[in-house]
Amino acid sequence: MKRVLVANRGEIAVRVIRACREMNIEAVAVYSKADANALHVELADRAICVGPARVTDSYLNMDAIIQIALSTGCDGIHPGYGFLSENPEFAQKCSDEGLTFIGPDASIIRAMGDKVQGRLIAKEAGVPIVDGTEGTEVSFDDVAALAQRSGFPVLLKAAAGGGGRGMRIVWSEDELKGQFEDAQAEALSSFGDKTVYAERFLPSIRHVEVQVMGNGEGEVIHFGTRDCTLQRRHQKVVEEAQATYFSPEKREEIASDAVRLASHLDYAGAGTVEFVVDAQTAEHFFIEVNTRIQVEHPVTEMITGVDLVREQLEVASNGRFSEDAQASNELRGHALELRINAEDPDSNFAPCPGRINNMTIPGGPGVRFDSHMRPGAEISPFYDSMIAKLIVHDINRKKAIARAQRALREFDITGVKTNSKFLLEIVSSTDFVNDDIDTGWLERR
Repeated sequence: MKRVLVANRGEIAVRVIRACREMNIEAVAVYSKADANALHVELADRAICVGPARVTDSYLNMDAIIQIALSTGCDGIHPGYGFLSENPEFAQKCSDEGLTFIGPDASIIRAMGDKVQGRLIAKEAGVPIVDGTEGTEVSFDDVAALAQRSGFPVLLKAAAGGGGRGMRIVWSEDELKGQFEDAQAEALSSFGDKTVYAERFLPSIRHVEVQVMGNGEGEVIHFGTRDCTLQRRHQKVVEEAQATYFSPEKREEIASDAVRLASHLDYAGAGTVEFVVDAQTAEHFFIEVNTRIQVEHPVTEMITGVDLVREQLEVASNGRFSEDAQASNELRGHALELRINAEDPDSNFAPCPGRINNMTIPGGPGVRFDSHMRPGAEISPFYDSMIAKLIVHDINRKKAIARAQRALREFDITGVKTNSKFLLEIVSSTDFVNDDIDTGWLERR
């Protein structure tokens, strides 16, 4: 692969461009008019405006992006995360035009994008799933039957969903009908698909995921586990590698199930297999497969020494894993990632767009700061409010947390409000330090 178009913006676009540079692959960037002065535009070998600020007219404009890739002689397209990264139509259009989509086949993206279908495939592969409704067409009667079988509460989910949208906890039979209809309406408005399914509700869970890489021919390797339990409204706030709350044996059991599922799919490229783990029984259950690189991939890179974006490009280029990836079984130390956003925790986390005047970036051993921002940069109201990902690494979790606390105190920014003090409160709390949390901990606090 000689030239790649990066179909994204922000820190992930910067991240992909840097990986291309190290592999002597030319990088072509696309940008909206609002991003004309962005860092990814400056770093790319070539940058072309794809449209106005609105994402529907720019970063989601499939035909315009593919035309730019073809006109600039690109071999492939790297979608990053978000935007078109899990859009099967876009992946298929790339393939139809002779462009390598740096990710799995469109059929896999489509299958795993439907949570009901994903459950069925996981079950076929012998991977445990939470007791729930069966089949791809789920009616209210199916949901009522599950509630009668497993008891209340039950959890309603949008089949095409993610990020907590279309999700409802139903505590009694009286509210089941209304909640089911509300979940359908939210699913339809958010995803264009009103299909809702139901699962037995697990009251206290940990969220564990496994980073996998496949070559598209059934060969899959994994890079250990990540713990993404600390969440706010089903959105991850702090991510860790590994999931040290669990024994090495339990982590390997979860990782083996992830590899089994990815192998069953003949998965190609980077992916993340996500599980919930019952905090009381330690039983783990499949949730979904994210068919792209994840926001939190740096914590895995810190404990393995493997550049996962370079690995994506390697597999897409020649269908082989690098020597580094194949030798990554020895996991070293512990890493945390904290997402620093331009938002105001005191005003219900309202976004705070604006211009960054000054920014002090934390440094020192074991500290990484992934960002597309710099003094003078504008945080646009049109896009995600993330300023940076602060990643820290040390020989164990206790020392990594101490490093995170130090780095957050060192970070300083003027011009916009951020959640950095909120993150410092989290990683300094006794419960977090003792790893005594579940997915509902932050909401309760």
